[in-house]
Amino acid sequence: MKSKSLEKNGMTRREFLWLTSMSAAGFVIGCTTDPVTGKKQFTLVSENQEIQLDKQNSPHQFSSDYGVLQDTSLNNYIGGLGKRLASHTHRPDMPYSFQGVNATYVNAYAFPGGSIAATRGILLQLSNEAELAGLLGHELGHVNARHTAEQMTKGTLISGLIGLGQAYVGTKYPKYADMTQTLGTLGVGALLASYSRDNEREADALGNEYMVRGGYNPMGFIGLMNMLKNMSNHKSNAVEMLFSTHPMSSERYNTAVESAKTKYKSEQTLPTNRERYMDNTAKLRAIKGAIEEMQKGESAMAQKQYPTAEAHFQRALKESPNDYAGLLLMSKCQLMQKKNTQAQHYAEKAKQVYPREAQAYHLSGVAKVNTNKFGAAYEEFGKYDRLLPGNPNTAFYKGLSLEGMGRKQQAADEYKKYLQVTQQSPQAKHAYQRLLKWGYIKQRKN
Repeated sequence: MKSKSLEKNGMTRREFLWLTSMSAAGFVIGCTTDPVTGKKQFTLVSENQEIQLDKQNSPHQFSSDYGVLQDTSLNNYIGGLGKRLASHTHRPDMPYSFQGVNATYVNAYAFPGGSIAATRGILLQLSNEAELAGLLGHELGHVNARHTAEQMTKGTLISGLIGLGQAYVGTKYPKYADMTQTLGTLGVGALLASYSRDNEREADALGNEYMVRGGYNPMGFIGLMNMLKNMSNHKSNAVEMLFSTHPMSSERYNTAVESAKTKYKSEQTLPTNRERYMDNTAKLRAIKGAIEEMQKGESAMAQKQYPTAEAHFQRALKESPNDYAGLLLMSKCQLMQKKNTQAQHYAEKAKQVYPREAQAYHLSGVAKVNTNKFGAAYEEFGKYDRLLPGNPNTAFYKGLSLEGMGRKQQAADEYKKYLQVTQQSPQAKHAYQRLLKWGYIKQRKN
């Protein structure tokens, strides 16, 4: 029988026991004030923890998305717009950042501490600045309503705290699992896990409010919802992640229309700034064909149709030969076909194009491990680790490189680091077997 106090908080005994165990692990359980509603809320995650989770995880997601845009002008434009909107939110003092990322799939996302990103794929789908304001406003809505903290408190994001990106991807998107495990890349999709429809409604309402406060026509939000509605009716691989994390419905579009007619009727004279948006995205739109080829290539890769994917990436690189994402997608495609020399070639070119971004060093290291260039591979993983520390997969690949060099003690140290994070992957099995064989651990008892 549930206690009255548990019933009052809407929790089962099992959920309560899970929460108390998390408290013992170092998370703060208590009541805080909802920054949007002003009501008391039961929470597992403090504001400081939201910020720390963001700092630890968002850089890995941005790198997984091929880094922040190298178009400094466009990125500054997105950042400036986001900061103006943030000043009108319920949590204006959060350490917000706004950027575009090089990924070609269609999505935007927010980390709990205020790091917000929009992919090139979705930027190409927008028609004006008001729609971009609506998009960023919606993500600000998730941060201000503390939706990630809410899901953590409910116990729905455990894997985001204790698992690896590859384990999450393998569970959520099985068709991507082979590539993720083979390449050892790290995304933190679990922290961006699916929002509920109630979360989306609240983020829509807040996003609409913030963009209007920022001086934008509410028709921009209708345009954003209309675009999403149309895309949801013709789903493709490019929008799969978007609608898994942000469920779309006709209700969301209809609500935006109704809000413009009623609540924001007098604001329909505000600007949408179409020309300014077109001016700032001109360079991006100039390579739209290349980005569409990359989207098709990624779709083929997900279906393990690697020669088809390679042909799409070749066409993309013909149009935009120095595109960092295009070069790395081609490198991944070559690795999956065991064409390691070609994979290394594209990774090396990507390093030249974007030397401060980490992922190219990782892929170059994988290609070198596969061709038994263990010393050179170890150097690549060291460079990756300096640029982007905190990826546990790096410890595994360092261990693999050291093992190839015959340096068992150092390899064992790296394998131990990796096994402290996960024991549920093919890489973990390899690391465990080596430690067992070398006598650093004893056989597990059943």
